[in-house]
Amino acid sequence: MLTKLFLKPAVLLMTFALALMFTPALAAQDVKPATQEEKPPEQQQEQKQEQKQEQKQEQKTDVAPETQAQEQKAVEAPAEKKEEKQGDKKEEKQEAKKEAMQQGTPVFWQEPTDIGSRNLLLGPGGDGMKPDLSRVVFVEAPAEGGYSVKWRVRDGAGKTWVAKLGNEAQPETAATRLVWAAGYPTEITYLAPCVKIENAPKPPDNKSIKRCEGNGFANVRFEARPDEQKRMENWSWDKNQFAGSKEFAGLVVLMALVNNWDLKDTNNKIIYVPGSDGSGELRYVVSDLGATFGKTGNFITHSRNEPEKYIKTKFVEKVEGGRVKFDYNGKKGSLFDNITVEQAKWVGDLLSQLSEEQVKDAFRAANYSPEDVEGLTQEVLARINSLHALGGAPAAAGTTGQPQQ
Repeated sequence: MLTKLFLKPAVLLMTFALALMFTPALAAQDVKPATQEEKPPEQQQEQKQEQKQEQKQEQKTDVAPETQAQEQKAVEAPAEKKEEKQGDKKEEKQEAKKEAMQQGTPVFWQEPTDIGSRNLLLGPGGDGMKPDLSRVVFVEAPAEGGYSVKWRVRDGAGKTWVAKLGNEAQPETAATRLVWAAGYPTEITYLAPCVKIENAPKPPDNKSIKRCEGNGFANVRFEARPDEQKRMENWSWDKNQFAGSKEFAGLVVLMALVNNWDLKDTNNKIIYVPGSDGSGELRYVVSDLGATFGKTGNFITHSRNEPEKYIKTKFVEKVEGGRVKFDYNGKKGSLFDNITVEQAKWVGDLLSQLSEEQVKDAFRAANYSPEDVEGLTQEVLARINSLHALGGAPAAAGTTGQPQQ
């Protein structure tokens, strides 16, 4: 009995001793410090990534400086080559433009000897340059901003165009044809009443873009970008080599005739068009004619593409001291201060050779309704006749031109 009593304490002591021996190891494996909280899995992952980056950084510091330099050079070399190529292309473009400016002959106006037979339905590009609308694909959105949505697109024939969507497309198409009819170089434009543009992005919410059947876009103006032509710098209304000439004054009068209130230099462009003999022309173009056929005025009162307001506005206010006073309220108003009777009459005489059908075709090309075509045409003819009648009382405009071919 006593033996059993002594054995039990001994067994207990041995068990306790063994427990003391293995407890530290178990504690080291399973027990975490009370101050260290369990981190979420995502934080644990971030910590592991940071540790890996630190290890990589430590390994880099162990690499010889010469090796580090070689590795850095290997990384930087492709970027430098890319920058060099971009720089070379930029320099090549600048050199090409400089060469074109030296070779090209400045052209501001050319006498329209065929004005009475010019096709204002097709415009300056004629039938041969019309876009192939069988397939139109979005390419990119140009960097420049502005009132309208503009996209660079490619047509079914692979030609590049700048598509303008929104309220300026129609008036610009018509204005381009009237300016071209008077002998001034213009952009080559066409208007598509409805066209689907593949891969087109969603227009900004603050732009009013009309849609049409087949998920297409309504009234899209196409402006040509021929590969052989070079678009140079802007030209200035205030400082140019043609200022003071009757041709320059005639263009200013034309801007009043179509109520273009947005006369700013950034809307003007010099376009180099190469010739067959190695020379070329530097055409001075009013590139943006979208702010037309509305009402001139300040940033609150002016409008665009509002035929009813255009028809109600005045054109010639009076003639005083040999100068014509126009009812123009827009940018660059000082351009209209010294237009002589002779200068205004000169451009009026030119335009008076257009027939009524030709003027109507300019607005038909812009997809205006029959009612708007009639109203706009009669207003334009009345304005032309008021210029043509300065200093006398000749026949009304729209009756002397040849019928449209």
